Amino acid sequence: MGTADRSRRERDHQLAAAAARYGETGDERRAVERQQDAGVAFPDSREALAARAARLLDRHAVPAAMAVEAVRGEPLTAPAAYERILGASKELQAWSFLPRGARAARTVARISVRENGRELPLGTGFLVSPGLLMTNHHVLTDAEAARQCFVEFDAQVTVDNTPQSPTRLELDPDGFFVTDERLDYALVLVAAGADGRPPGETFGWNRLSAQPGKLVIGEPVNVVGHPMGRLKEIAVRDNMLKVRLDDFLHYWTDTEPGNSGSPVFNDQWEVVALHHSGVPRTDGQGRVLRRDGRVWQPGDGDDAIDWLANEGVRISSVLRHLAALPLTPGERALLAGLGPEAGLGLAQAAAGPAAAPSPVAGPVAAAAPAAVAGTAAAPAAALGVPRPSAESAAARAGLRAREGAFGGHRHLVFLHGRSQEGKDPEQLRRTWAAGLNQGLVRAGLAPVDPADVWFPYYGDRLARALTAHEAVPRVVEAPAATAAEVVAPVTPAARAVYEEIVAEAATRWEVPPQRQLATERIGAGDLVGALQRQLSWLAARSDLDAWAIALVFRDVAAYLEDRRIRDEVLDCVLDTMPQEGDVVLVAHSLGTVVGLDLVTRLSPGVHLVHLTTAGSPLGLDSVYTRLLVGGPKRPDKVADWFNVWCPTDPVTIGCPLGDDWADGLTDLAVLNARDRAHHIVEYLAHAEAARSIGSRLMS
Repeated sequence: MGTADRSRRERDHQLAAAAARYGETGDERRAVERQQDAGVAFPDSREALAARAARLLDRHAVPAAMAVEAVRGEPLTAPAAYERILGASKELQAWSFLPRGARAARTVARISVRENGRELPLGTGFLVSPGLLMTNHHVLTDAEAARQCFVEFDAQVTVDNTPQSPTRLELDPDGFFVTDERLDYALVLVAAGADGRPPGETFGWNRLSAQPGKLVIGEPVNVVGHPMGRLKEIAVRDNMLKVRLDDFLHYWTDTEPGNSGSPVFNDQWEVVALHHSGVPRTDGQGRVLRRDGRVWQPGDGDDAIDWLANEGVRISSVLRHLAALPLTPGERALLAGLGPEAGLGLAQAAAGPAAAPSPVAGPVAAAAPAAVAGTAAAPAAALGVPRPSAESAAARAGLRAREGAFGGHRHLVFLHGRSQEGKDPEQLRRTWAAGLNQGLVRAGLAPVDPADVWFPYYGDRLARALTAHEAVPRVVEAPAATAAEVVAPVTPAARAVYEEIVAEAATRWEVPPQRQLATERIGAGDLVGALQRQLSWLAARSDLDAWAIALVFRDVAAYLEDRRIRDEVLDCVLDTMPQEGDVVLVAHSLGTVVGLDLVTRLSPGVHLVHLTTAGSPLGLDSVYTRLLVGGPKRPDKVADWFNVWCPTDPVTIGCPLGDDWADGLTDLAVLNARDRAHHIVEYLAHAEAARSIGSRLMS
C-alpha cells in the first residue's frame, strides 16, 4: 500500500474516532448552546475564564486602558469582569493582529509525497522549533513515509494575488521522528536548505505553551493550511470553540481535507490545537452521511459529507506526551528548541545531564513568569546545574524607574524572591507589572507602566553567594535522593537554621506522629529522616512539592545565617533603590525577609510610606527573630504594612502575621490557583492586594 493510501486509511480511522467523541459529548454541547442562547458569551468555568483573562493581561493582548474601560462602568463579580475583558479581546483587535497572523502563517507548509512518478499533496505541517515540523500521524504514519515526502513553505499568493515561488525542503526522519496514533500527531526534523540554515531561521516557528489560559469556550479560532493541497488559506470567520475534552477540542470553522496537520490559533496567534479531522454526521450504525441524508461512499468525495464540526488535538496534550517519551539526549536537545513554556525542559532535567544545545540561532522565546522552583527543575538545580557565571551575570543589573514616574516624588519598588538567577530583569519587571495591572483593573484603578517601577535585581548575586557558601561539594545518588538530603545546606550553622524553619512550619501545620505518617505513606521509609517526613507532610498539605518548599527554606536559612550573604544581597539591592522620596515597596517570598532588613539601611531621605509583603515566611519565629530589625514589631520607618498570603502556600505557614506582629499590620488571605499558590502574579492579581498598592501611588 502506498503512502497516500495509508494516509487516507488512517484519516478514515481518525474520522470515525472524532465522530464517536462528538456523539459522546452531546449533553455538554447542548448545555453550552443553552447558555449561549441565554446570552452567556463565554460559557466556560470560572477557573478557565480567570486563567484566560490573566494570560491576556499578562501578554498585553488587551491594552490596560481597554481593560479598565471594560470593567469600570459598574460593580462586577469576578466572572463578569473576566467576561468583559475577554469580550474586549474578541470584539476589537489591535493593528498587530494582521502582521502577527502573517508571521504565524509563514511557519505553515504544504506536505506532499512522491509516489509512482507523481507528487501528491497529503496535508499541512507547521514549524514548532528552528528545525522541527508538526503534523498529523495520519499524514506521516511512520519514518518511511516521511522519507518519501517533502514540504513547501510560502506556497501561497502574494499581496498582488499572484502565486509566490515556494521553497521546497526535504524531511529528515532519521534525525528526529516521533508519532502517536491516538493523539494523531507526528513531529519530524526538516533538513536544512541549500544555505545550510534550519528552516526556522527563514520562516520562523511557533512557540508552544503547556500553560493554561490560551482559549475558552466561545472564543474564536483561526486555522491556516492547505485545503485540498491548494495554496495556503486561512479560516478566520464564523468559528469558535464549542467543547473542550481532556485531549481534544471541538470547534466550528471552515476546513477541508488537506488542512490535516494545520495549526489552530487563538486570536493572539498562539497554537492551541493541532487540527486533525472534521466531524461528520453519522447514522445509528456509525456510517458517515451525506448532506442529503444518504450513506456516504468513498467515490462521493469529501465535499458531499455532512460536516458537523472540526476536531483538533490539544497542544498541551501533545506536549505532555512528548515530555514522557524515553528520548536520547540528542533528541531532547532538539526538543529544547520548542521553548521554555513547552514544559519539556523539566523532563530533560529529570532525565539526566543535558546534551549540548543545538547550534542553531533564532528568535528567543519569551521567558516564562518567575515562580518558585518546580517539581522537576528543582532536583536538577540541586544536583549540579551550574549557577550563572560572573561573565553571564554582568549584563543583568537592577532597573531604575524613568524620571518623573508618579510625579517624581513617589517611587514603586518591586523586590523579588529566590530562584531568579539567570533571568532577564526587564522581563521579570514586566511580569510583576502585568500581575499588578490585573489586580488594578479589577480594583478600578489605573494600571502602571513597567518602566515606572524600580526593580532591584539580586538573583545572580545570591546564586553566586550561595555557591561560595556551600564550598563543600555534594555527592548524592540522584535516583535515591530526597529533597531533605540534596537541598539541605552543607554548613552546620545554616543547616541548623534550615531544620529549625522546616520543623516549625511542620509543627504549625500539625504534622502527625511518625507512625501515622508512615501508615499514610507520607515520607515513609527507613532511610528517610525526620526532616524529609516534615517536608513530605508540608507537600501533602499544600499544592507545592517537597523540593520547592525545601529550596525556599534553604535559601532563607542561608541568608539569615551567613552575614556575608546578607550583606552582599542588601548591597546589591541598595544599588538600585531611590535615595530620597516616598517609597511603596512590594516584596515577595525571600524578598520580604530582605525587605525588612533593608529598612535598617535605607537612605535617610527615603520614607517608606507603604510595604506590601506577599507569600512571606515572616510569621515563623525562626525567621523573624533573626531579622536586623528584630521582631515581631512593625519598624517605625514602615508607615503602613499590608500582608497578602494564601492558606495553601506553605511558605506562608506563619500567617496571618497579625497574630505575631504588633502595631497596625493588615492581613489578607487569598485563594491562588492550585499549582501557583506561591506565584507573585497570583498574589498581585487580587483586587484587594493591588488596591493597597495602587491607592498609595495616588496619595
